[in-house]
Amino acid sequence: MITRKRLAAAVCGLLAALAVGLPPAGAAADEPAAKASPKVELVLDVSGSMRARDIDGQTRMAAAKQAFNEVLDAVPSEVQLGIRTLGADYAGDDRKLGCKDTRQLYPVGPLDRTEAKTAVATLAATGWTPIGPALLGAAEDLEGGDATRRIVLITDGEDTCAPLDPCVVARDIAAKGIHLVIDTLGLVPDAKTRNQLRCIAEATGGTYTSVQHTDELSGRVSQLVDRAADPVITPVAREGARQCAGAPQLEAGLYSDREKFAEHRWYRVDVLPGQELRASVSIAADRAVNKDYGVMLRAVTVHGREIVRGAEAGDGRTDVISTGLRYPNPPLEDADGVKPAAETVCLQVSNSFSAPPSVKTDPGLPLELTVDLVGAPDEASDVASFGLGRGWWLLAVLALTGLVAGLLWGWISRWRVAVWRTN
Repeated sequence: MITRKRLAAAVCGLLAALAVGLPPAGAAADEPAAKASPKVELVLDVSGSMRARDIDGQTRMAAAKQAFNEVLDAVPSEVQLGIRTLGADYAGDDRKLGCKDTRQLYPVGPLDRTEAKTAVATLAATGWTPIGPALLGAAEDLEGGDATRRIVLITDGEDTCAPLDPCVVARDIAAKGIHLVIDTLGLVPDAKTRNQLRCIAEATGGTYTSVQHTDELSGRVSQLVDRAADPVITPVAREGARQCAGAPQLEAGLYSDREKFAEHRWYRVDVLPGQELRASVSIAADRAVNKDYGVMLRAVTVHGREIVRGAEAGDGRTDVISTGLRYPNPPLEDADGVKPAAETVCLQVSNSFSAPPSVKTDPGLPLELTVDLVGAPDEASDVASFGLGRGWWLLAVLALTGLVAGLLWGWISRWRVAVWRTN
């Protein structure tokens, strides 16, 4: 009996020790998931023109290699980095073969600095400039996962493999909704190269930089790699509908879409009593467009309430045009413990862009929509309480002032006429 009691006590002690050592149920689920490592691929032009000796007394190829060595030494440990080349292998005159000359020199993943530097050291300026195929290859190299993805393109000339226009390739990549940013750097670029690289960068929300010196190249590439490691909010891709009935349901957050020229797109948001919907939209002109365009954001409900906001560019041109609105849903006075029903607000995004006949309008223009739900204003004098803000108050004051001024002027005029007749 004593032996059994001792055995039972020992078992209980063992179970207690295990219970202390094991985490509570559900603890693993509560732990935050590990953050995905950002991915960057450097795409280097190794075409024959890189033999030109005009960067700090050395060839463009030598300057690029020096800059790459400095960049590789400074890559943050959390960044997965890869290298792709274009024009590095085929030196012949066959255009079909030259336009396929792009390959991944170093795979995207944890960086082995010695191995990556050795691979770069073997490069020699060789062939064509297939920028479009290289961008497509780089996009495939970076596929998968939800991490930040960035392509850094370094080239000294424009693409030589048209009709595969790299600007169109960049727009197609952006239209996939994978939030892949392309930054471009031009080595001693001419006007055509600058225009093409700007177009590629603008299509994906990236940046363009003109480079004249080696330190500028290494500094800018390092900056872009570091930027990829910074935490960013990635928009959620949502495709708007042609009418509110079939529109996607949105919650508070940041969303992206593509809107065709002069198109209307609809989205829906549920707003509870006592909440205020704050929405803003931005549309980017990522290609040549005609002057005099605008964007409109409209909020409408089944009860007939409507708020409209818009912005227009006039005769000028801006890369991004934005507008926003606030829609308050007043609180219920007598809820009696019943859960209040949400009011569905239909958001309509419209644009009046048009393009010259030579510009391709497909895919549509990049659109970014921000939705936020906050507490509604308590006082009716709030800016957004009547949809059109303080404009109604100003209109009422002006009307009252005009009425008083008219009555006063009429009385003075009649008095002057009476005095004139008397005299």
